[in-house]
Amino acid sequence: MRFCLISIAFVLITFSGFAQSKYTLNGFIRDSLTGESLSGASVSLASSNRGAASNSYGFYSITLEKNTYRITASYVGYRTQTIEVNLDSSFTFDFALVPNSFANNNVTITARRRDQNVSQAQMGRFDLSIERIKQIPALLGEVDPLKALQFLPGVRNAGEGNAGIYVRGGGPDQNLIVLDDAVVYNTGHLFGFFSVFNGDAIKNVTLIKGGMPAQYGGRLSSVVDVTMKDGNNQDFQTEGGIGLLASRFSVQGPIEKDKSSFLVAGRRTYVDGLVKPFLRNGNLAGSGYYFYDLNTKMNFKFGPKDRLFLSGYFGRDVFDFKNKERAFGSSIPWGNTTGTVRWNHIFSRRLFSNTTLVYNDYKFKFDAFQNDFRFILSSGIRDLNAKIDFDYFPSPEHKIKYGVQYTYHTFLPNQLSGSQGTTTFEPQNTGKKFAREVAAYIQDDWEVNEKLKINTGLRFSGFSQVGKYTRYTKDANGNPTDSVLYGKGETVKNYGGVEPRLTLRYKLSDASSIKGAVTRNLQYIHLATNSGTTLPTDLWVPSTYRTRPQLGWQYAVGYFKNLKDNTWETSVELYYKTMSNQIEYREGYTPGLNDPEEDFVYGKGWSYGAEFFLNKTRGRLTGWVGYTLSWTWRKFNDLNFGNKFPTKYDRRHDMSIVAAYDLSKKWKLSGDFVFGTGNATTYPERFYIIGGVLTQEYSKINEYRLPSYHRLDFTATLTPKPNSTKRFKTNWVFSIYNVYSRLNPYFIYFSQEGDPLAGTQKVTALKVSLFPILPSVTWNFKF
Repeated sequence: MRFCLISIAFVLITFSGFAQSKYTLNGFIRDSLTGESLSGASVSLASSNRGAASNSYGFYSITLEKNTYRITASYVGYRTQTIEVNLDSSFTFDFALVPNSFANNNVTITARRRDQNVSQAQMGRFDLSIERIKQIPALLGEVDPLKALQFLPGVRNAGEGNAGIYVRGGGPDQNLIVLDDAVVYNTGHLFGFFSVFNGDAIKNVTLIKGGMPAQYGGRLSSVVDVTMKDGNNQDFQTEGGIGLLASRFSVQGPIEKDKSSFLVAGRRTYVDGLVKPFLRNGNLAGSGYYFYDLNTKMNFKFGPKDRLFLSGYFGRDVFDFKNKERAFGSSIPWGNTTGTVRWNHIFSRRLFSNTTLVYNDYKFKFDAFQNDFRFILSSGIRDLNAKIDFDYFPSPEHKIKYGVQYTYHTFLPNQLSGSQGTTTFEPQNTGKKFAREVAAYIQDDWEVNEKLKINTGLRFSGFSQVGKYTRYTKDANGNPTDSVLYGKGETVKNYGGVEPRLTLRYKLSDASSIKGAVTRNLQYIHLATNSGTTLPTDLWVPSTYRTRPQLGWQYAVGYFKNLKDNTWETSVELYYKTMSNQIEYREGYTPGLNDPEEDFVYGKGWSYGAEFFLNKTRGRLTGWVGYTLSWTWRKFNDLNFGNKFPTKYDRRHDMSIVAAYDLSKKWKLSGDFVFGTGNATTYPERFYIIGGVLTQEYSKINEYRLPSYHRLDFTATLTPKPNSTKRFKTNWVFSIYNVYSRLNPYFIYFSQEGDPLAGTQKVTALKVSLFPILPSVTWNFKF
């Protein structure tokens, strides 16, 4: 495989040396103040629509016939830069774009790239800068990129205040969420109410929910690509904030100006300190909870053709409980650790490569003791990943991307150990599993003519469960009767397949287009959950000889139209998605230490719907309205008598309104309103007395609905001295979450009172709500 890639690279380099009548202009597009690379910036000919977009690292390449051209570089929120070149030979030019906010404080209408939402072939893609995310009201003032995505059509939240997302009917495990190319398996702090992403360390968040490009794989529903800041290589910069829930602090600056930089950002909650005085007595005495995370990044330029990036993330949630009177205590830590090494290399003016090594580790641990007895239960997943990607720019009409990747997985579904006094015990734990995952892909973003543009790709992926592993044969009662032992690295089961990807765009005019997409995706890992949200107790499990990979097909078509010189963006997208080899726990399942696969049942799912989007991009008032009409179904032969049922997060109607208004130089206002059909749920329908015991008979799965969900949030940001030339700058953010204190149901339970034998039994349904109106204030600083 490596030989093939080197051969392809050699052929492309050789090919780029021919056609002497054409020459190449290449380089990087960066922020002039910080040196940050600008991904997706547009480089185009001023006299036509021909051009190119910079890749994820800000690199661009455009090959043209010998002539004199006016070349324009543009990016959202930056002043356009135009140069005139006499292209009689190939050369390099780096664009340094000036932010509008720095160039002119009176600017309220920002420059935009050429009409990307209409002109690009990609469907269902949304790019949100951290500046835009910070304008959206947040729970207790905590800026949260994942919650910002919940306001987009087709994206469903996982519950009241929860940071998890469900995209077009897919489960939480079907979203590929990466931070600087490292997969993030658990995205939540505070049991999922806040995400692990610190806004001060994040540069951009990209969501792709339709027509997933071939470079991404391993998931059925979507990609959430989170990019960390590179670090300011021009000047030192410090920023942070103090809120009601947590404080954060970051520092970045040059190691050597123009050549290297660093970024360090940290965040910690002080919930434990705030609530401890109220927990000195009672059943919760001795308990505490806190979370923290740390982002780090460094990058180095080694000449004009090489750049090295080192980035990492470390985060933990810790819940403690210690009761001295009962000599009992427990500690429950969980969290992610990631490390990424990336090397950019320019082989030629048209060929760019990125080589990546990633270490990723997610752990959950339950450690409890009473007197001299101790019990430890652990689970998690660890990855070692290596990949190489190439970007090739043969002409303005073609952008070719190809690469390979390899991942070694270690799964730890359940691991038990303990001790009593000086005696330790580690019973035989059969849950540990190992796997290898490989993939190779190639894709071409091809502008056939002014009307038609095609993004086509082909991805081949393979997955192998490998030893050490013992496979047991069991009788009808679950007792082992035989076993097969697989040695280290020995193949237990192989899976693989081809994943074609195709999206196309046909322009109806300069301001409108229609698009279509079809994708096939394979997913080799599963999230076994006995709840509706992503919690630390959920288990990641691989495809094995018993559990097959998930397979999904998605079809989408859409109409895109811009109005008033791209001030308004509108779109309508229709989609249909099928999902096979879905897993659920069997009916009557109770958690234990057995291999989770023994309690799985398998079925299929499908979803379909329509998404409507209206976005105002420029002016003092900006924002969007999104509405989704959708259906999501599952069908398992061993559940619900084999009948189909709606998933818990099937939501017929889902609407979001987000708005921001520049009231003055000092005050900026923003707000949001959300409305959605209530979650599907299962309720008891009848109560019987059998042997003096009250017994419940439940409805069919998810036959009922919780009440509709709706909420209004508001934020006002005060910048006391917006035009100050001093280095130290501050602002105050005043937020109100759930303005009219809607008590949205988190769940409903049934209370029983009276004596059933005396005929006085009374059953009452009670609603539990989490968040009434919640005001908050945050002080932010930057210098």
